[in-house]
Amino acid sequence: MAARATSSGTISFGLVSIPIKVFPASSSRAVHFSMLHEKDKSRLKQTYVCKACDEPVGRDETVRGYEYARDQYVVLTDDELKAIEKASDRTIEIEEFVPIAKVDPIYFEKSNLLGPDKGGQKAYKLLREAMIESGRVAIGRFNQRGRQQLVLLRPNRQGLVMHGLYYADEVRSFDDIEIDEDVEIKESELSLAHQLIDSLSKTKFEPEKYEDDYRRMVLEAVDQKVAGEEIVVMPTSEPREQIIDLVAALKKSLAEGGKPAPKSERKPAHAKGKATKGRKKTTGKIKAVK
Repeated sequence: MAARATSSGTISFGLVSIPIKVFPASSSRAVHFSMLHEKDKSRLKQTYVCKACDEPVGRDETVRGYEYARDQYVVLTDDELKAIEKASDRTIEIEEFVPIAKVDPIYFEKSNLLGPDKGGQKAYKLLREAMIESGRVAIGRFNQRGRQQLVLLRPNRQGLVMHGLYYADEVRSFDDIEIDEDVEIKESELSLAHQLIDSLSKTKFEPEKYEDDYRRMVLEAVDQKVAGEEIVVMPTSEPREQIIDLVAALKKSLAEGGKPAPKSERKPAHAKGKATKGRKKTTGKIKAVK
């Protein structure tokens, strides 16, 4: 089935304008559940309830407010918000080109595919090939729905990909996380870590090798329920955690070919001579019983 564009727009840089169409780059297949009334299994709808008078409120009775202090709000009307919004001309205004290696992936928010619209085939291909040869990506702003989204345009062999970016003040820093930089790493430990990384290294990322086990198991359980089978969770106990040192953990991983141990057999690597209290955990396996 051909992809369906969600919107159209224009890539603009210098005096060049390229008409484009915007397509979703991905489609989530995560498992979602609906909330039902336990008594009759009917779907529930969300209702707004006033915190002060504890009464349900209809959408036509709501306004938008910004909390500038705890429990203190300023109300902005629809007309006031429209006056603030940018013109939604759906233009991607490129402001600069930078090496992709200089963009930290932590800024990536979401992705879309860009395809050429009528009259834009040649300019689209020219921009893509020039970016590939220069080794650079484009940074710009996408004006849509009254707002400006910071975006990155990245070329590949087939077309252009647009990544929405977080603004700098939306990304958290490691300054707020306690990390002890004075921990001493021995050369032998670093060598073992390099060997383990080498043993697990591949020449390319192959996403088709990976599967969402949770989604698969949930859908299998749904199929069994539909077929009239009962789903029984059988708890199992994991082995108690053993105290092992980091070097021993690295050596054991290398001896086993670098393959990750099953979750039930994984143990934390601690500094030698330091112990942690083990906790007994339980996990479940889905077993169908007719």
